[in-house]
Amino acid sequence: MSGKIDVHQHLLPPAYRRAFEERGQTPGGWPIPDWDPAAALAMMDEAGIATGVLSISAPGVHFGDDAEARELARATNDYHAELVKDRPGRFGQFAVLPLPDVEGATAEAVRALDELHADGVVVLSNAHGRYLGDPSYEPLWTELDARSAVVFVHPAEPPMPRLEGLPSPVLDFPFDTTRSALHLVANGVFDRHPRLRVILSHAGGFLPYAAHRFTFASMFNPGTTEESIFEGLRRFYFDTALSSTPTSLPSLLVFAAPGHVLYGSDFPFNPAPSRRKFDNWLDTYEDLPADGLAAVHRTSAEALFPRLAQ
Repeated sequence: MSGKIDVHQHLLPPAYRRAFEERGQTPGGWPIPDWDPAAALAMMDEAGIATGVLSISAPGVHFGDDAEARELARATNDYHAELVKDRPGRFGQFAVLPLPDVEGATAEAVRALDELHADGVVVLSNAHGRYLGDPSYEPLWTELDARSAVVFVHPAEPPMPRLEGLPSPVLDFPFDTTRSALHLVANGVFDRHPRLRVILSHAGGFLPYAAHRFTFASMFNPGTTEESIFEGLRRFYFDTALSSTPTSLPSLLVFAAPGHVLYGSDFPFNPAPSRRKFDNWLDTYEDLPADGLAAVHRTSAEALFPRLAQ
């Protein structure tokens, strides 16, 4: 099969959308778009996307009650698994987890990966203010590491006020991705769980641009060095959603390890004209190596998701 593998594409199942809207939630002040499988497939055909690995976006499934979050995660993942079962070549699954309920999230991750055969899991950059390096997450990382799981990190609204006229997806999401990624590395999650493969949304926020600055974290985290922090940050994979610009790509491509940059569309939150603009910037970027565009579009993702290479 040819065509792009899109690792940053979202779904809004009916039950999830109802739960979302009943609670008056929005993705950080961003409008909630329409979504259905037919619209997703139409976009994919127009954009040359063979497979979209779908995920739930912020604010996830936890709205304050652990039991309700577990039930919504399970229902959402079951719906998602059926979608993949019906069209395994077109759709993939990052299963949603009900964090910050670590016990419930761990159980759902095991179920989704072992029984639903999900391609990976999605976690938010923070869950009600709890970031990914938090020691309480250790049981979840242990189960994911045992399965060499792919973990997709999507930004969430940070625990701070929005600035007027600046919804969180515009400004705060890249910041929160960066914050969570450094927290994860500084707290040694990759050291304890080396089989994890973690994708950061939107080119890692500000991480590639400021990675050397972040090595100062070693001054405050015993057992780390500037070199270990920097190499830990290079363990991440990065998607290009809303980030394949002439100003972002130079930093991303210099910083990321070979094979660690993946295509992302951010459908349906990214409107079609914007998605076409970002795609064109990527497709016409002159400083990619000879096989660089093919790697971003497909072959690097095939290494993470072998079933999609068949």
